[in-house]
Amino acid sequence: MAPRHAVRADRRRRVRLAIAGGTLAVLAAIAVTIALLPSTIAAPSAGAGTFGPLHVRSVTPTGSPDAPLRVAFNNPLSATSPMPTITPSVPGNWAHLSASVVSFRAAAPMSPGTLYTVTVPATTKQVDGQLLHVGVARHFSVPIGSTLRLNQVLAELGYLPLRFVPTGQFHATSTAVQRGTFTWRWSHVPAGLTSLWQPNVATVITVGALKAFQDDHNFVTDGVATPQVWTALLHAVATHQVDKLSYDYVDVNTALPQTLTLYVNMRPIYHTLVNTGIGSRPTALGTYPVYVRYLTTTMSGTNPDGSHYSDPGIPWVSYFNGGDALHGFIRGSYGWPQSLGCVEMPFANAHAVFPYTPIGTLVTVR
Repeated sequence: MAPRHAVRADRRRRVRLAIAGGTLAVLAAIAVTIALLPSTIAAPSAGAGTFGPLHVRSVTPTGSPDAPLRVAFNNPLSATSPMPTITPSVPGNWAHLSASVVSFRAAAPMSPGTLYTVTVPATTKQVDGQLLHVGVARHFSVPIGSTLRLNQVLAELGYLPLRFVPTGQFHATSTAVQRGTFTWRWSHVPAGLTSLWQPNVATVITVGALKAFQDDHNFVTDGVATPQVWTALLHAVATHQVDKLSYDYVDVNTALPQTLTLYVNMRPIYHTLVNTGIGSRPTALGTYPVYVRYLTTTMSGTNPDGSHYSDPGIPWVSYFNGGDALHGFIRGSYGWPQSLGCVEMPFANAHAVFPYTPIGTLVTVR
């Protein structure tokens, strides 16, 4: 097949022959004029009677948390036409994207898991004055975020020992997963933490961070990302409420002599001898988040021989796993198993550790 430029050259040659032929030139001119008519005659302008009935062509979003909220009509709207409404109410404004499309610009993130209704009123008016006559209602909801997105948000807010570094376009207040990578905030992180981290899984690192956020924002500290918690998370991102506290971590080593090391921003700042559980009541190995704390409390329960105990005035108590807690307790010596599952320290040492064990702090027993 010949190249396309050769075809165009051949056409130009035929036109030159037609012009030389006189009559053929006239016929060619008429043909050219006829061929040009559709593109040279302007389309008739749209008058008041050319629009026809007004109707809604589409309402978005259709499920994507980042999709803009838009209402498209088949005909141009009047400048005085009322705008759609959103229920429950969302702060923001409607604006014209074009003559026939309006878009809502939210001033704050919409609440994940909430069902919203967009209502286009029957009084919506097009430029020729015709009304929609019948209102249109469409429903949509903002999805609750995934575990991966939860970790991204908690990292953005400073509740994780990792930071999230986005790549490409980034929607900070969206529940949709964003492109990017996680990196540890410090060069040296104990293996008890690095071995647990999985960005797509709600490990104890995620649960501890979420409990810390819930405690800061007056939620029940259950480590569950409900729609209400998601709303608070996105609001915190939107208003730059980054956690300004240090990231604290407690490592309990059950090898003799038994010790506790307190890390603040992954730097070991305090070390003490401790007592963990005896053979029949061992302190469970693993990593757990602190879930409740007391300046002082009464501890009671059952001894291995079946007798009951009740010890009042136990100070500086941070429970991290069931009945296991970090706390002060008077013993003749420390560094070997003596408790019924708790991690015991001298009073002064427990006092030193207590300020660094807020709700959500991770405690590793190994």
